Amino acid sequence: MTKELSFGFSLVPTLDVEGHRALAAAAEECGLELLGIQDHPYVPDYLDTFVLAGTLLAATSRIRVFPDVANLPLRPPAMLAKTAAALDLVSGGRFELALGAGGYWDAITRMGVERRSPAEANAALEEAFAVLRAIWGTGGPIHHHGTYYTVDGLKPGPAPAHPIELWTGAQGPKALELTGRIADGWAAPIPSYLPYEQWTAANARIDEGAVAAGRRPSDVRRIAQIVGEITDRPGDVRVETGNEPVRGTAEQWAELLARIAHEQPFTSFVFWPEHQSLEQVTAFGREVVPRVRAAVA
Repeated sequence: MTKELSFGFSLVPTLDVEGHRALAAAAEECGLELLGIQDHPYVPDYLDTFVLAGTLLAATSRIRVFPDVANLPLRPPAMLAKTAAALDLVSGGRFELALGAGGYWDAITRMGVERRSPAEANAALEEAFAVLRAIWGTGGPIHHHGTYYTVDGLKPGPAPAHPIELWTGAQGPKALELTGRIADGWAAPIPSYLPYEQWTAANARIDEGAVAAGRRPSDVRRIAQIVGEITDRPGDVRVETGNEPVRGTAEQWAELLARIAHEQPFTSFVFWPEHQSLEQVTAFGREVVPRVRAAVA
């Protein structure tokens, strides 16, 4: 059976608003379906990811936008639910939500949030999923009294324009199992966090979590995120181990992504350009993606 593939790129939310609009428009024009925006609120010269998401949704008409990935410790789930639903409504159903349990804790705690252990962060993430889905639901007042989040008597709403998918940026074994149990997708961490040789085991952990929860592994979208540069000269793109950026021609990139799609359950591929530019985004959309689709078909 042919895989239904989707492709996108991830954007660093610098202060260059016009540059971001141009990148989003170019990505949409060349057929990319996903636009990720990295979320690091503690970086002083980065724009707020959700404000930028709204700006780019307004500047486009087809591409779907998601935080890559939203910093949960700094963004309470009840407000995340409201913001995500609003972005989805104003864009006609083009917003998805990827969440991270917390990574750069030294920076996060400087913004007034208490540090969490990995176990605590995973527990908070699971609670957040419950709160988000309840607020997007149609039931009565919500009464969630958790260890990390409390919602007492809040009425659901507004409902998003489409069923927003909840993805994680999980890395550790427990977080991957949690992803399999409750998430709609996994936005795999870039290889500097999760080296290539760990991808197979990570996908297996997700599969195990899904099966244990009575789900099909295919219920969890797998999104591979790869850093690199599309070049005019051939490079070494074997990337079976380690975390080095991919540097090679469009043909080499296409061969690599097609091989990953054949060997692993990834159905979405997000390009992280080493040097963010219109040329790189356009080359990915026009020269790499069609070759991957043809090879996988």
